[in-house]
Amino acid sequence: MNIPPKAMILAAGRGERLRPLTDEIPKPLIPIAGKPLIAYHLEALASAGIRDIVINVAYQGKKIQNSLGDGGEFGVNIQYSVEADQGGLETGGGIFNALPLLGEQPFIVVNGDVWTDYPFTNLFRPLAGLAHLVLVDNPAHNPGGDFGLTTEEIVTLTQTQTFSGIGLYHPKLFENCQPGVFRLAPLLKEAIAVKMITGECYSGTWVDVGTLDRLAEVRAKFYNIVDERI
Repeated sequence: MNIPPKAMILAAGRGERLRPLTDEIPKPLIPIAGKPLIAYHLEALASAGIRDIVINVAYQGKKIQNSLGDGGEFGVNIQYSVEADQGGLETGGGIFNALPLLGEQPFIVVNGDVWTDYPFTNLFRPLAGLAHLVLVDNPAHNPGGDFGLTTEEIVTLTQTQTFSGIGLYHPKLFENCQPGVFRLAPLLKEAIAVKMITGECYSGTWVDVGTLDRLAEVRAKFYNIVDERI
């Protein structure tokens, strides 16, 4: 894949586990070292040469749109896939809703609440199936894992590793879906069962910044920040 693909950042979640912070600010705008969490993704994607980015928004979505604008500050072009303000469409429904903005070629998706130094250029690759997933070693908060890998990098349902929330997807993965609220995991499992998903294991920095404790971990470990107000 010579031309950098489009990318989507999933940013529509309510952030229940990060309350009370998310009562005041949407999860993607929570600061780390004075910069919104989602800004690190935008900078990494721009550094990889990706210019066209779709962000889905729901809870406090206007705040995200007002903060990031058209993406010019980050050297990218942002389009927004707007969902219901309080509800959201979950991961699968959110991606499906954004397909008209993502086009007909494979595209990158990254969860907006992960912290990582994963090189997105690794995903500039032809797809051998319907998706290519980035897996990581099981963290303490997910010891049971999600998926596994064969020696041929085919993803399996063996729960030996954790899905990082980063992947490359072909629109055909969603061709039998209907508009509405649905999760991505069942779609992936159906495709995994017929060996249509490849993957890789990433051993670099990755943290699911989904709770107050893990947010504090990132702030302290990478920036020596003990307390940071929103």
